[in-house]
Amino acid sequence: MPNFTTVGDIMVRDVAFATLPGSRDEILDILKKKHVSGVPVVKDGDLVGIVTRTDLLKNPEEEQLAILMKRDPITITAEESIVQASRIITESGVRRLPVVEGNTLVGLITVADIIGAIASFNIPDPIGDFIDGKVIVVWENTPVSVMGMILEMAEVKAAPIVNDSREILGVVCDKDLINMSIIEDSVEHSDMSAGSDDDAWTWESMRDTMSLYYSVSRIKLPDCSVKDAVKLKGEPISAVPSNSISDTARKMKRNNIDQMPVISANNKLKGMVHDFDLLKALI
Repeated sequence: MPNFTTVGDIMVRDVAFATLPGSRDEILDILKKKHVSGVPVVKDGDLVGIVTRTDLLKNPEEEQLAILMKRDPITITAEESIVQASRIITESGVRRLPVVEGNTLVGLITVADIIGAIASFNIPDPIGDFIDGKVIVVWENTPVSVMGMILEMAEVKAAPIVNDSREILGVVCDKDLINMSIIEDSVEHSDMSAGSDDDAWTWESMRDTMSLYYSVSRIKLPDCSVKDAVKLKGEPISAVPSNSISDTARKMKRNNIDQMPVISANNKLKGMVHDFDLLKALI
């Protein structure tokens, strides 16, 4: 039962983490290889921060881990119940809680871990009350780079993809964007003038100019459309309002997803259900 299940019962103990000093490329490599959405940051054995996919996508030119990470992350201990973990996650808006003993990182509990527990509790209540009707929908021919901007500006992590007939082809999330991103290095320059228009010694706007060249490294998304970058094949994984909370959690866990479009009896989009919302069933 939820009240008797502790964080220590379901947390991940073998945590992928980064250390200071570190770089963006190290984090990007961990996110892609480990298929995780956030990485704790440790210095001299103590937890000092956490960095997520969103941090990288919002700061594509920043390379220093110390600047990218969020300092002093919210934590929890292994003895707390998953109900308390769900309450902290829901109130704070984070998706993961580092588990600590003192300041030492001993594990990590995520929304996905709690969803796995919810799947085993057989909660029969329908998901109708947990549907989010305010959904950002993206056309299949939208460039990937523009979709990245849409997700960032709307402050959402995923969006259904539709065709000209408004049929749902699938869902693309920030994890997909990270997996298709590359590091692009370039050399840029700016011209710096040694004079000004108010300088009495300049004549006919002629002045000494110095060209400053500098290298830029940034995360770049492909220039192609969403449908060309992501495999949108077959029927998208979806739910209906009458599905139970635990059945929906099981479907999310089985397919390793954190959201699903909710459709009506006539196959029309009613909204989205997120794993984050299902945590409310525990609290």
